[in-house]
Amino acid sequence: MSHPNFPKVRVGIGQFSHRFLSPDTTKPCIVAGLIFDDAPGLSADSDGDVVFHAICNAITSVTGIQVLSGIASELCQKDGITDSQVYLERAVETLGHQKIEHIALTIEGKRPYLQNRIEEMRAKIAQVLKIRIDQVGLTVISGDGLTDFGCGDGLQCLCILTTNE
Repeated sequence: MSHPNFPKVRVGIGQFSHRFLSPDTTKPCIVAGLIFDDAPGLSADSDGDVVFHAICNAITSVTGIQVLSGIASELCQKDGITDSQVYLERAVETLGHQKIEHIALTIEGKRPYLQNRIEEMRAKIAQVLKIRIDQVGLTVISGDGLTDFGCGDGLQCLCILTTNE
């Protein structure tokens, strides 16, 4: 039990990955809410945004409330909502009195080329989470061909989320 005079700090971890669709798909590649034209869309019932999905899973690990396999599945199947930003906005609502202090993300993938849009991705993540951009850490790696992601078959995102109540 935490002492009433001390804040309750929690750390959540989330991961998500998706494989790319074939190059002839018309589905856009969406990463951190942004469209990337240099890769096909990701194989998913939703838009396949691995960053927003990893953050949802990190929130689930803090709250215990199933976001992707619960809230998002219902939004997708019953209401036809495939926008991962909507899922993430709903996930943030489950935090209640917990406030996000910091989020750290790393994305692994040979494609699309993410390096030149890191600040844009950080800004979008901060906007959706309603936090400052300096509370969002983001690194991207190519994977150097060591995994399926590093070979260009898909994308993976890992997330560590810190909250304070």
